[in-house]
Amino acid sequence: MTAILFVRITSDLPFEELSARAEARKPQFKEVPGLFQKFYVHDPVKGHVCGIYFFESREALLAYRDSDLAKSIPAAYEATEIRPEVYDLMYPLYPERGPVAP
Repeated sequence: MTAILFVRITSDLPFEELSARAEARKPQFKEVPGLFQKFYVHDPVKGHVCGIYFFESREALLAYRDSDLAKSIPAAYEATEIRPEVYDLMYPLYPERGPVAP
């Protein structure tokens, strides 16, 4: 079952710097086992940046959360607050469209 990790980050860094840091880290995320999509999003009103991760399984998500890469997020973005949330995908509105596990 597809598992979703939503991570909201609050930081005092300007958006341009947060975006540059996220872009620089993309190659590392392409190597995460079981991660088949990640969206990088920004709340322009509150200034938060977020990652929305789609994993093939909850086990893959939990393995990622225990990884050095996941643990490096607070320092990488000089986070003042991080709010992770984990969900299991119930079902998509449009099953023929992504992102869902292949």
